[in-house]
Amino acid sequence: MTIQPTARLQRPPEERPLVHPDVDRDFIGRLVREFYGRVRRDERLGPIFAGVVQDNWEPHLEKMTDFWCSVILKDGSYSGRPVPAHLKLKQVREEDFDIWLDHFRSAADERCPPEVAKTFVDRAERIANSLRLAMFFRLERPGGGA
Repeated sequence: MTIQPTARLQRPPEERPLVHPDVDRDFIGRLVREFYGRVRRDERLGPIFAGVVQDNWEPHLEKMTDFWCSVILKDGSYSGRPVPAHLKLKQVREEDFDIWLDHFRSAADERCPPEVAKTFVDRAERIANSLRLAMFFRLERPGGGA
């Protein structure tokens, strides 16, 4: 089979920092707090986060603000490793990511101008998909073994 030049896979365009007069660390921090307030009240996700974060919510919220500043502003403020941290969470189910994304979309839609919400949600969906793949995708081995 010959691959036509137009059929070749291309890398997605590099994500650029979001430049918007309203979006800075304080804005992102408010969005993070709104989102995690929803997560903490969620019947399914609340207990999972409570078990991990316990009484250390403020440091966690600051870390997540750093994370989202790195994702949105590309400011390099986060240097953690999300995949290994999430791989430890054995109580998380694949469908929990849909709940997480619903809360994130709602928080972004309420807190952000539409074009800003779109950027946050697009990046949240990519992050959720990456974590979901890392946590739940397993290739079948030839011969039926896992």
